Amino acid sequence: MKKRIVLITLIVFSVLSALATAQVKKSEIHPSAQEKKLIEKFISEHFTKDKQPPFSFLYNKKPSSSFLAQWDFSVETKIIDENRTMRIYTYKDPQTGLVLTVECTAFKDYPAVEWVIRFKNTSKVGTPVIENIMAADAELITGKKGDYFLHRAKGSSAERTDFAPIDESLNPNAEIAFGPDAGRSSDNIALPFFNIETPGEGVMVGIGWSGKWKAVVKRNASETISLIAGMEKTHLKLLPGEEIRTPSILLLYWQGIDRMIGHNQLRRFILKHHTPQKDGKPVTLPLSAGIGFGGPSPCNEYSCATETYAVAMVYRLAQFDIHPDIGWIDAGWYEGSENGWWRGVGNWTPNKKNFPNGFRPISDPLKSLGMGFLLWFEPERVFEGTWLDKEHPEWLIKFPQNPNRLLNLGNPEALRWLTDHISGMLDKEGITHYRQDFNFDPLPYWQSNDDSNRIGITEIKHIEGLYAFWDSLLDRKPGLLIDNCASGGRRIDLETISRSAPLWRTDYAYYEPNGYQCHTYGLSFYLPCHGTGNNNPDPYMFRSAISSALVLGWDLNQSTFPIVQAKKSIEEFKQLRPYFYGDYYPLTDYSTSDNAWMAYQFDRPEKGDGIVLAFRRNSTNVTTINIKPKGLISGENYEVTYVDYGITQTYTGKKLSEGIDIKIPQAPGSLLITYCIIKK
Repeated sequence: MKKRIVLITLIVFSVLSALATAQVKKSEIHPSAQEKKLIEKFISEHFTKDKQPPFSFLYNKKPSSSFLAQWDFSVETKIIDENRTMRIYTYKDPQTGLVLTVECTAFKDYPAVEWVIRFKNTSKVGTPVIENIMAADAELITGKKGDYFLHRAKGSSAERTDFAPIDESLNPNAEIAFGPDAGRSSDNIALPFFNIETPGEGVMVGIGWSGKWKAVVKRNASETISLIAGMEKTHLKLLPGEEIRTPSILLLYWQGIDRMIGHNQLRRFILKHHTPQKDGKPVTLPLSAGIGFGGPSPCNEYSCATETYAVAMVYRLAQFDIHPDIGWIDAGWYEGSENGWWRGVGNWTPNKKNFPNGFRPISDPLKSLGMGFLLWFEPERVFEGTWLDKEHPEWLIKFPQNPNRLLNLGNPEALRWLTDHISGMLDKEGITHYRQDFNFDPLPYWQSNDDSNRIGITEIKHIEGLYAFWDSLLDRKPGLLIDNCASGGRRIDLETISRSAPLWRTDYAYYEPNGYQCHTYGLSFYLPCHGTGNNNPDPYMFRSAISSALVLGWDLNQSTFPIVQAKKSIEEFKQLRPYFYGDYYPLTDYSTSDNAWMAYQFDRPEKGDGIVLAFRRNSTNVTTINIKPKGLISGENYEVTYVDYGITQTYTGKKLSEGIDIKIPQAPGSLLITYCIIKK
């Protein structure tokens, strides 16, 4: 996770079985010779001197398609590693000195390609206006006659419908436009990952931009699919020597009759190339435990947490033989949070009354017990009257009648101070997991700071600063895990997941199980790494919350706390956690209703095993449903265990794929099923 240039992704078709019940059992699917030729063909058709590249912009009111072929052109090749080759394409305007570079990465292990574009003014005067910069503007695929679909998802808005699947028909000569409605990349109405399905094949798309983006998917009369994607608004001149970047674009092609082939290829690709790594493998996300908590009024969030309380909670966990991976202290630990945790953001020093010795008295015991330490920050927001507001107002962007200020990460001095201060705290306080939140919309601040001929520049510089900040933390502190929170999961995109993981994916009603099932169902189509919280080890509550990460909000000081069930649930999570990194299949329809069932499957084809989690919600009278597990080999025999009933049976892959009945007699209730191939 050391290099963060997010590059270009051209994707071709993957060799998977056409039958969902008999998929190829390999941990990675390598492109065929024909697919490699298709990748090279795409690159040669878009990045040679006389061809139109897969992006567009206006320069001095002229479309790039009308002049790029006349600019000076060169190409450089860099071998990143055995699976990635980067080509850097350079276009230079001999008249104005504007230089455009495209960093394009092709992959050997996946039928994928990525690119990011950079504009630099090499002259001594400002450039003409560059506007409507679209990082993607190209035909992606030529389909056959039949049905076309766009599969995408909502973003997060702290609702049960967070990450809800959206499946739309792509009609001839029609287009679908979408994007977040504010300044965070997965805020409210759109997630920047989607699947364009045509008969027998399709393309997965990812966008890397942690601000406001837009995308337009169009089905043309010629049965081709085109994509336009980029920042929503750009209209700017570059100053002498100034350089900016665009959103990054990922394309990943797939073939088969089941569109889940594409989704699972994307999940595998993200694990390999866009997930923090440890020892050459995707990092295992933590089981966390809160050690601060709130308290009676006026306590809020962790504003009443103290050194002695947190240390006592650490040893309370150990006393009952509960061993999470990290201890977690959230918002409110800093000066000025007594009357509201948000009032102190901008004071990034520990509250001397509650933490007179800093956090070493907490992080050291955690370390001695084999655990890490997570601490919450919200560095981009500065509340009026805090230290940053008083001492460095020149670093802040203000908005009328709003007590929140935005720390301008496009300001080099502000960025330098923040990087040094936070990295210094990580070392001084023994922080192993850095949690960054972002609880307000930056878009009005960015827009208010732009001049009429610099529209988009503040957003660009701020987001570039965010990436530089995170990259510096990761370089300075190897092994650091960044938790990406933005009022929950409102800033999830290709760039942020490459550097971080959303350990708390939504601020929806804390611990509500049916909503949490919906969130796992929807987000797992695209991402394998995400988590949420649980405050009750009851199997229905607990299983509704688990994914590849989990945050425990348990109060072990209650006399009625079910400690035996708690230890059993933790053991179950640790056994199940690896499966969430496998392939994903929904087994029921998506529903937010309490009068419904929900079930989903995680399959590890390279190991021949998997799990099914099924939930009968509280208001349904249906006791039995039929599910059809996927990704199985029809001719193999599987040992299937209904964990809650202690029953093990043998089925062929064919029988399982045709469907089996499962029963949950009580409502609400859950059922865990495990399966594995019986070795011959």
